[in-house]
Amino acid sequence: MKITPIKTRIFLEDENLESFIDEHIPHIQENSIVVVTSKIVALAEGRTCDDDSDEAKEKLIRQESEWALQTKYAWLTLKDGNLVASAGIDRSNANGKLILLPKDSFGTAARIREYLRTKLGLTHVGVLITDSRILPLRAGILGLAIGYAGFKGVYDNRGKPDIFGRTLIMSQTDIADGLATSAVICMGEAAEQQPLALITDPSVEWTDDPADPKELVIPPEDDLYRPFFENLHN
Repeated sequence: MKITPIKTRIFLEDENLESFIDEHIPHIQENSIVVVTSKIVALAEGRTCDDDSDEAKEKLIRQESEWALQTKYAWLTLKDGNLVASAGIDRSNANGKLILLPKDSFGTAARIREYLRTKLGLTHVGVLITDSRILPLRAGILGLAIGYAGFKGVYDNRGKPDIFGRTLIMSQTDIADGLATSAVICMGEAAEQQPLALITDPSVEWTDDPADPKELVIPPEDDLYRPFFENLHN
């Protein structure tokens, strides 16, 4: 597998994503995934607001979240089934605005994939839309897949034997977030100006079936970390 970050010009609000991808990635081969950062997807959708004040940002965070809790450094929120900081609302690289998360990342990924398939005549091609996240009790940022198309997001090992013949009961591999993290490492988070990347020859299961936005989501009541944080809070 190879990941190539793509240096681009600055993407402007309300621009066309497909044209931007054509401009910067003119050659895409079979068995490739086009990676698009969520920020330019949101800009294409016009998902921005004026950065007037912290109070206005707090109101927006609450509006954009299913659940929100103020913490020492940021708001901890549940957004589209993902635990993220401040509902994904970001001031970085926003030129004085607040940029929200896209409205429908899975729909956008499917639309871009269909465009690439039709235009380039590709069969095994995918699209991955990334954001960033933090893990509990770990420093630093990892990638988060907030939308994808063309490949299975989870590889299910349940029911299969391990090397000693023991049947695996709960083991699943998070393919989509693993690819997102790998891409985000290469693309950068600061002034690299690399909102696109191309993954060639990834080890994925290709599919034409629509991606299930709930494929990676675990209900809060079933999450492994929930009892720990409930006890820590008490």
